Amino acid sequence: MRAPEPLDWEAYAERWSVAHGGYDPREAPALVRGWLRLGHAMGTTLLRAGVRSPNAVTSLGLLLSACVPPVALLPAGPLWAALLILCSALADTVDGVLAVVAERATRLGQVYDAAADRLSEAAWLLAFALLGAPAWLVVAAGGVMWLHEYVRARASAAGMTDIGAVTIAERPTRILLAIFGLLATLFDERAATVTMAAALLVALVGFAQLLRAVHKILR
Repeated sequence: MRAPEPLDWEAYAERWSVAHGGYDPREAPALVRGWLRLGHAMGTTLLRAGVRSPNAVTSLGLLLSACVPPVALLPAGPLWAALLILCSALADTVDGVLAVVAERATRLGQVYDAAADRLSEAAWLLAFALLGAPAWLVVAAGGVMWLHEYVRARASAAGMTDIGAVTIAERPTRILLAIFGLLATLFDERAATVTMAAALLVALVGFAQLLRAVHKILR
């Protein structure tokens, strides 16, 4: 079967918007927009190379994340763990591009992708615990992050037709915190704790932003 022709950014953004409740990625904050554009560029490259399975890319990203905790404990491990997170996060973005462009998005695939995201983030958090962050702080940061995603999903099920709000705690922010936090542990053993404290603060602010948007839309 002949592979579909890759879409340019404008056409992809329109199709992405339809698949995400009408939210236009071209109007997203610069960080989110830049991340999506990078994913689009990589996804179209893979599509031209004949890669068409979003679930295969999702599985690759999850496997890379599963390697983060043990790798982080090796000599210079945080550097390699940070690279693994970057590659995993790119895979997570690219699978969405393939799903949209190749028209292979399914409801089961959406559930698998969401579950893989949460499992990947759990692996990243475990790495910080292994590097010295207090367990209670890691659990608190992770709990609020996951609550952020759960409330958005429940609000969508309750009738919210878009993502509600692009908060400070979106996945690109969590990815950057994990990457730079791991790199910081190479220079300061307290960096794991500081990173988890920052992650908790960002998660709380983002959750408050989301709650305000959900209340406004669904009241």
